[in-house]
Amino acid sequence: MNKSRLEAFSDGVLAIIITIMVLEFKVPHGVELVDLKPLIPKFLSYILSFIYLAIYWNNHHHMMHTVKRVTGSILWANLHLLFWLSLIPFTTDWMGENSFESMPMALYGIVLLMAAIAYFILQYQIIKNHRPDSILARAIGKDIKGKISPILYVLAIASCWISQWIAAGIYVLVTLIWLVPDKRIEVIFKEEEVEKQ
Repeated sequence: MNKSRLEAFSDGVLAIIITIMVLEFKVPHGVELVDLKPLIPKFLSYILSFIYLAIYWNNHHHMMHTVKRVTGSILWANLHLLFWLSLIPFTTDWMGENSFESMPMALYGIVLLMAAIAYFILQYQIIKNHRPDSILARAIGKDIKGKISPILYVLAIASCWISQWIAAGIYVLVTLIWLVPDKRIEVIFKEEEVEKQ
């Protein structure tokens, strides 16, 4: 199968997920700034989720550049990732609607944890179906960010009943870790170009 179909489908699903999230905003019935105040928790949860989805889209885009052939296991691993990402609008809305209460925050963390695991599985399937010295395998290396993120999600989920703000801080910390552009794949591509010359 051509990887462009997989990329186009994934891009479409992520675009729909973001659209669903923004449609959850209901216009207030007042015309004053104070009428927007009840929307602040929903807006903050939307910003956080939008950043997460942007990070996933960006990293998925880079990862797909390394794919030479798409197999059934890669397709299913990609769908598994999209399944967990498609739950983000629901958990975002529940969390924002209930002003970051413990249970919605914990469920949000569980969905993020499962998406991280699904991304790892997709990464593994791509490497397995290519070769151990493939571009992706070399670019990932020790994958410190990929290993730290699930641990932080588990800590955030556990801390939801101690303080929702600690959990929120950990979720924001993970976005900050991944927000720094990851140049590993680009560096490997540049190295290969130099070797070909």
